[in-house]
Amino acid sequence: MAHIDSGDSSGRKKNIELNLVPFIDLMSVLITFLLITAVWTQVSMIQIGSSLYGKKSDTQPSPTPPPNADVVLKVDVKEVGYVLTVGKQVISLPMVNEQFDEAGLVAQLQRVKQLYPEKVDAIVTVADIIPYEQLIKAMDNCLAAGFSAISVATGGPQ
Repeated sequence: MAHIDSGDSSGRKKNIELNLVPFIDLMSVLITFLLITAVWTQVSMIQIGSSLYGKKSDTQPSPTPPPNADVVLKVDVKEVGYVLTVGKQVISLPMVNEQFDEAGLVAQLQRVKQLYPEKVDAIVTVADIIPYEQLIKAMDNCLAAGFSAISVATGGPQ
């Protein structure tokens, strides 16, 4: 504690004690908060290439889209089962004996992989009431079928 001694003209001295512990606690919390947020701002920074805002030179080749980029592969995990969307085709895989049809999903995903062998991305959506473990199983099924770039869409299945 800090001690301040002040003298009066009347000869009477006042002792004032200043408790610094709460101030030190506040500063330690603030420093910790600032350090943690500084790390997260570094993690969430988006790296933007110079070609986006800079002038494009003639020597730069134009980016080519990946093959079959327009074909969207989406796995919806709903209360009634899986719904697999490949482009504009919709395949419904209903539940079997109150369980999700994991084998049917893997078979359909492998069929899609045979049709589009260079496709590696898939989107998985899940309804809010579905347990988290089912989302993980759907992602594992996508990985087992050869789709390594898996995205989880927010907002649930449409």
